[in-house]
Amino acid sequence: MELVSKIADQFKLDGKVSEVSAFGSGHIHQTYYIRTESARDDDYIIQLINTNVFRDPGAVMQNIALISSHILGKLRTKGEKDLKRRVLHPVPTVDGSHNYIDSENQVWRCFIFIPDHKSFDRAVNEHQVFEGGKAFGKFLSDLSDLPVSKIKDTIPDFHNLDWRLQQFRDALANGVRSRIRETDSEINMLKIRQDEMRIIRKLGSEGRIPLRIVHHDTKINNVLYSADEQALCVIDLDTVMPGYVHDDFGDAIRTFTNTGEEDDPDLNKVSMNIRYFKAFAKGFLEMTGTMLNPTEKEFLALSARIMTYMQVLRFLTDYLNGDIYYRIHHPTHNLQRARAQMKLLFSMEEQYGEMKRIVEEVTRD
Repeated sequence: MELVSKIADQFKLDGKVSEVSAFGSGHIHQTYYIRTESARDDDYIIQLINTNVFRDPGAVMQNIALISSHILGKLRTKGEKDLKRRVLHPVPTVDGSHNYIDSENQVWRCFIFIPDHKSFDRAVNEHQVFEGGKAFGKFLSDLSDLPVSKIKDTIPDFHNLDWRLQQFRDALANGVRSRIRETDSEINMLKIRQDEMRIIRKLGSEGRIPLRIVHHDTKINNVLYSADEQALCVIDLDTVMPGYVHDDFGDAIRTFTNTGEEDDPDLNKVSMNIRYFKAFAKGFLEMTGTMLNPTEKEFLALSARIMTYMQVLRFLTDYLNGDIYYRIHHPTHNLQRARAQMKLLFSMEEQYGEMKRIVEEVTRD
């Protein structure tokens, strides 16, 4: 904590540091809360960036500074109040940089702490889901007039299904033979669906849907809520990159609507909550309906299946490769994850007609 306090001195903080403590439950960066002496001054979040995941932290922070500034301008134009709670505010270093590099070449960054907020790891009611949909929809809408060319890729090919399928094929050729034999039915399931799952990439290559600036990590815990559970803002902007609206909508449905855990060992608990699907779609399309073209809207429901399929693919690929990417808690953890996501995918397939009907109904409204 003494080290973090010294790191804090490298940033332009208002007020003097009175307390440093570990903060949050994130698995990527090391995060600390900085309390200042006076209640009149802001408190702060300082993070040690994981450069194994984000190899170009300068690009990450350049993106975040540009995005935050753009959204802040939108909020001011609309006359919004309480601006420090409505968007992330990166804090520059004393020399005006976006991040600080210490003597061990570790990279640090700082944000103003957003006070009086709530966050959730799981949605427990439709209102939370609706507000989450609005938050991510507003985020995309606010960035719709920022040129995509100004935003850099921070994890290349992150949601590129073609690349994930190639990794899968490589795993089938070079992976653990006993695991390949063990998962014959899961492998066949993925192969049977692969052509349909590539539709979004195909539409993009044909120019029928545009590249947009999208979040790429649309979990509920990346939305901050007020005390009365109104969405305040979207956080965790490290993966904001060029992509398709379906990347965000589809992955949000995968995470917001799952009645079980992502790695649930009891598959009977796993399904898609169709009421949550409708709530998210209503909130999301309320913010993006006039922005999206007809083709984008047409394939929103399918994107939920595609993003869930991609997660099955990623977990199973890692299992076949001998668990070299995801951290596991037991030898078959990645297989357990793959099967849980597969069960969620099957639930989506069973309800797909209703999902499409809901999107069409919400779009008309």
